[in-house]
Amino acid sequence: MTGLILAIDQGTTSSRAILFDADTAVVAVAQQEFRQHFPRSGWVEHDPEDLWRSTVETCREAMKTAGVDAGGIAAIGITNQRETTVVWERETGRVIHNAIVWQDRRTAGFCQKLKADGHEDMVAARTGLLLDPYFSGTKIAWILNNVEGARGRAERGELLFGTVDTWLLWRLTGGRVHATDATNASRTLLYGIRSGEWDDELCALIGVPRAMLPEVRDSSGLFGETEADLFGGAIPVAGIAGDQQAATVGQACFRPGMMKSTYGTGCFALLNTGETPVPSKNRLLTTVAYQLNGRRTYALEGSIFVAGAAVQWLRDGLGIIGSAPESGALARQADPAQEVYLVPAFTGLGAPYWDADARGALFGLTRGTGPAELARAALESVCYQTRDLLEAMRGDWPEAASKETVLRVDGGMVASDWTMQCLADMLGAPVDRPEVLETTALGAAYLAGLHAGIYPEPDRFAEGWRLQHRFDPQMAEAERARKYAGWQDAVRRTLTA
Repeated sequence: MTGLILAIDQGTTSSRAILFDADTAVVAVAQQEFRQHFPRSGWVEHDPEDLWRSTVETCREAMKTAGVDAGGIAAIGITNQRETTVVWERETGRVIHNAIVWQDRRTAGFCQKLKADGHEDMVAARTGLLLDPYFSGTKIAWILNNVEGARGRAERGELLFGTVDTWLLWRLTGGRVHATDATNASRTLLYGIRSGEWDDELCALIGVPRAMLPEVRDSSGLFGETEADLFGGAIPVAGIAGDQQAATVGQACFRPGMMKSTYGTGCFALLNTGETPVPSKNRLLTTVAYQLNGRRTYALEGSIFVAGAAVQWLRDGLGIIGSAPESGALARQADPAQEVYLVPAFTGLGAPYWDADARGALFGLTRGTGPAELARAALESVCYQTRDLLEAMRGDWPEAASKETVLRVDGGMVASDWTMQCLADMLGAPVDRPEVLETTALGAAYLAGLHAGIYPEPDRFAEGWRLQHRFDPQMAEAERARKYAGWQDAVRRTLTA
């Protein structure tokens, strides 16, 4: 067996390794969960050594399952939880603090101060991002300001920063390569998405020494080779992309106007806008979708903080389901006469509202409201939030409004036919579920395999994308408008700003 691609998918709750063959078929999968750390309310951390260990162990397990050694793997592709921040010593590789996870809200006060001082428009114009604790830059500054001696050491060039892809690459290559790709760089608040370079003024504003930052490269290309003793031989690392951008690639959304949405813990929708970044008037993000041969392709992105997490709440918080797949069947039993809305602002509201202080709320409860109605409200909330994003994207980019939207979906929630039909009904647009649901890992594999000569150029790769099922809207327009108006009213009642 030769010519396999090993995809590392380092996520928020688990690390996975997936081997793909030359036809993009999955050959072997290994997955390992790791501990979450919540030192204070609103704080979320990971031990970077857990990320590293689970990555190496799952790679070895997948290789063992497939019966392949290092010589049978053409390249490694990495995709990762974005924005999560790691700082370590250049000489020893020792981390100086736990990784601060993308969900962490500890820098909200710093972000508010930067806004109050009038910096948000400049930051948005250069980075495509908003001043929010979500992104990496203020997390780096927090570590430097709160770990004794860290700021001075960083200014002397003794410390390195990386998002998780950079941390893994540095470890895989034995500390020889300190690099990232343009998609991950574009999530830091420190990177000019038009210039394609780290921005010195932004670094000074946020308080991050330039010497800490990794080299920014294409998403597909040779980043380095692994240490031979890790997997029994050196393997090229040839592709890197943040998880949502990797899913965009895996869904073959290479043409402007194509849109994908990934439903995991949160929901992340990306709309390809081509080689011109589209500024958002509706508090979406402008981000790098991928960079090939030095040319950046951009996207509008909307981030929903709670999607699958709402189903987890039904299971773990309320105890009304025993497993996530039960949610769709329970929702199907709901009384259609009840109009119950859940605004799942458990950790604030993301795009297009960006209200960090909002908290979850239920509206429309009656004595007849029971588990089925709550399940339906939780699943419908994901569909309503997706429509919020689509409406904002159409407002930002008129070209999107002039085209028929077809949404390509992936992630754990898309296995529910009920939820996907609800999504199509609420969008008033088709929803396409692909045959290969491992789109995030597939995107990382494609970027590595493209460089390795295993996979073809994007246009030909897109021809191989295969549809498993299309969900066409069935709801009458009047009912769609009425239900969505009820959602908008519920959100208005929840917002704090």
